[in-house]
Amino acid sequence: MQFYKIFWSGMICLFLLNGCAFFNSEEDVITLSPLPEVKNQFTLHPLWSTSVGRGIGEYYSRLRPVGNDKSLFVADRNGWVKSLNLDTGKVIWQTNLSQKTGFISIKNDSAMLSGGLTVDGDLVYVGSEHAILFALNASDGSVVWKTQVAGEVLSRPIISSYLILIHTGNGMIQAINKTNGSIYWTLNLDVPTLSLRGESDPAISSSGTAVFGGENGRVSAVTIDKGQLIWQQVISEVRGSTEIERIKDVDMRPIIVDGIVYAAAYNGNFVALQLNSGEILWKCNLGSVNDLTIHAGYIYLVDQNDQLIALTSDTGIPVWKQSDLLHRGLTAPVIYNGYLVVGDSEGYLHWLNAEDGRFVTQQEVNRSGFLGAPIEISGKLIIQARNGTVYSFVQKYMTD
Repeated sequence: MQFYKIFWSGMICLFLLNGCAFFNSEEDVITLSPLPEVKNQFTLHPLWSTSVGRGIGEYYSRLRPVGNDKSLFVADRNGWVKSLNLDTGKVIWQTNLSQKTGFISIKNDSAMLSGGLTVDGDLVYVGSEHAILFALNASDGSVVWKTQVAGEVLSRPIISSYLILIHTGNGMIQAINKTNGSIYWTLNLDVPTLSLRGESDPAISSSGTAVFGGENGRVSAVTIDKGQLIWQQVISEVRGSTEIERIKDVDMRPIIVDGIVYAAAYNGNFVALQLNSGEILWKCNLGSVNDLTIHAGYIYLVDQNDQLIALTSDTGIPVWKQSDLLHRGLTAPVIYNGYLVVGDSEGYLHWLNAEDGRFVTQQEVNRSGFLGAPIEISGKLIIQARNGTVYSFVQKYMTD
């Protein structure tokens, strides 16, 4: 599996619009850190596993499961969308969107789903690289509506009241009526010549503000009802001389907590901003493309070198750093039963003590590896591998 042995440089190549031209020598290849030795304190008890098409393969895609109290919704890049029983993994319904694009002539039979899944009430939303947003009936998978949007839907659709917000690959933010798919407003942002492949999911505040990152190294806030720009704040500082070192995308989804926005740039800073003004409250020199997690007053993130870091949310002061998983292509972290959980590109799940970053348990799950972060639903840990296999686990303590 040579792809995974040079995962970090390979992943950058997938992100970049201009391919791999910058990786010209053996010095540019960064190998994965060896697995740390971990004495497992518990094991993962598999409840069920099932396959969803071909998954995402070696593509960079943010597709990952979403669910509610009863059902789990999953998809593969080619166009299969399935509803699964959350307790058993059995298929409730399935539909193939590859034949339902409708707006454009497609040379292959792939729907190229890419924008993540979102469930809201009776509807499930998913976007594609063909610049189509689908709304499916959550009870039977039928297509309720589909809309041609401004570009590749690389972000997850985010719901705010009667609108869906999406961030397209050409730098457009669009608000779409969630009932009928009509375009409500469009905001055009600057896109540099070279950027990472991926777009920031918008974050929604209760005050009617949407906040998102952009390829221009800025965090922007807009009014949800009209798409009017409220403020922009630059958080990426170009420091290097090479093209890759000068990439300044903010691709992670900002988090809003108590009127404070937390966001990070790839080559830049991790910052806390005032929601109403964009003023920087504090910043530290950390870069990331992964979404972060905030729990019990602490921020957990994976930086661009796959170092796991915990910081205080009020000051940004690091509490601990875990560097034994460098360049293993980690997923975004999630809190499950008080532990911090990440997947990696070789298909391992790593569990860490959230208070000090020590390893608690490590388990190989799927050799195709993980890109999408695990999620927690109704006490279950759900994760989808690159090859499309979806797993449901619960924690099981080991006995002497």
